[in-house]
Formats: sequence, C-alpha cells, structure tokens
Amino acid sequence: MGFFSNILEKLGMSSAAAAPVITPPAVPTAAAPAAPAPAAAPAVASITMVDVMALMEKKAAANPQKLNWKTSIVDLLKLLELDSSLAARKELAKELYCPDELMADSAQMNMWLHKNVLAHIAANGGNVPKELFS
Repeated sequence: MGFFSNILEKLGMSSAAAAPVITPPAVPTAAAPAAPAPAAAPAVASITMVDVMALMEKKAAANPQKLNWKTSIVDLLKLLELDSSLAARKELAKELYCPDELMADSAQMNMWLHKNVLAHIAANGGNVPKELFS
C-alpha cells in the first residue's frame, strides 16, 4: 500500500484505497501524421463521492493548530495525521510521478504535490472543488 492509499484511507475512501487511480503524466511525442483518434475510455464502476471539503473543514475546526490545508501539502498531511516530513513528501511525489526538475526544489515540489494530491483525491471519488487543484 502506497502513501497515497494512506491519504484515501484517512478520508474514508477505503474502497478507492484498494486500487487508487494514479496515472503518470503524458509523455510528449513527436507529432505523428494523421494519428487515429483515441479509443473511447472503458466504462468504470461508479465511485461513491466523499465530501472532502466538509470532512477537512470539520477536521480543521477540531484541530488546535491553524492549518491551511487548502494551500499547503504539509498542513493537509498534518490534518490527516500523516507524516509530513520532507522525506515522506518526496516519497509521495515519486508515487504521483512528480517531474524530476521539481523534486530538487522543495517549494516547487510542494506546490505541485498539493495540486496533484487534491486532483488524485477527486479522481478517486473525492468531492474537491476544481479551483483547489487547477
């Protein structure tokens, strides 16, 4: 079980945690002449939505620290009572396919990681407003 699965579990998304949707970024390729249209995406089983906003706001209200989980990956992980150390964040970044050039700069990695964690939560059935990760 990977680090991201721990996040889903803490959010009560244990069915999604069994097989989280983590897709590597698209690799740019040279333009192919008259490439065929991509095939339709396969049908997937419906995912029960989890109101991540309400859950995180409730956790934030109950927490004595003032954690800004909407903008900080460290605060998001702390609120979920997960390891927020640099080593843990690097492990999570590798699991989510963070570009190597961002891994060398912790601030850039953290910004990338925060957006991608929220996007992956949404892809796994979490109700997360798109403006938090777009």
